[in-house]
Amino acid sequence: MSELRDRIAVHARPDLSTAVDGLTLSKVEYSAPEYSLTEPLLVVMAQGAKRLLLGDEIFDYRAGDLFVVTTDLPVSGHFVGASAKTPALGMGITLRAEAIAPLLLQAPPVRRTGTPAIATGPASAEILDAALRLVRLLESPADIPVLAPLIERELLWRLLTGPHADVIRQIGLADSSLSHVNRAIHWIRDNYAEPLRVADLASLAGMSPAAFHRHFRGITNLSPLQFQKRIRLQEARSLLAAHPRDIAGVGHLVGYDSPSQFNREYRRLFGTPPGADAARLRTV
Repeated sequence: MSELRDRIAVHARPDLSTAVDGLTLSKVEYSAPEYSLTEPLLVVMAQGAKRLLLGDEIFDYRAGDLFVVTTDLPVSGHFVGASAKTPALGMGITLRAEAIAPLLLQAPPVRRTGTPAIATGPASAEILDAALRLVRLLESPADIPVLAPLIERELLWRLLTGPHADVIRQIGLADSSLSHVNRAIHWIRDNYAEPLRVADLASLAGMSPAAFHRHFRGITNLSPLQFQKRIRLQEARSLLAAHPRDIAGVGHLVGYDSPSQFNREYRRLFGTPPGADAARLRTV
């Protein structure tokens, strides 16, 4: 862990990117709340801790833990106690269906435990070792094209043979509940300002409305309407940072016909009205 912390601290960039495709490194020196849209990702925490909120469920993970998310989710959270003196350090690896699917033919069968989109727990010694070797490659650029895919495959195999195997399997299975619900999630993400009809989303997912609603909530811990609302408001917050005086216009742009409803729901999620929040964002 000590070497992993040191190497992340050296190589982390403000934009999180690295020379290894799919690998991101983060060094965070603040503990203010964040609102973001996730993607399928494995995170290994090397220093510090984070608390994440999805719907009414809380996920905590700290140094030595892993965090897995299997789809796009509107989440909020903060790094606990992060500062310039003791920054939170972590690495992320994109979880790609095309890399997971071939391994499923060799992976042992697992007991179905449902399809939650988020899982946390201790990272095994094997995962920590592979994660460190992947970060080390940043100091040997010529080795990256050959060795990075092999280490990524090893990490995925460790996940598929570990306690979160059922969660990871859903990404690679073409006919899994996650893959079907993902069609609706992607539609909401790309069309968040449009009216939402659950029956149409259920049809897109190839499910009955009742089954779709059950699977959607089981995966995201949110109803489709709550999911859409979170994405609308998080997008509005991003827009307000650039257009702080056009509150009504931004609300309309993300799908709110009623300014009062936009103000009310924005304040409920972010704790302050859009105008005051926009002013604060401009000074950060």
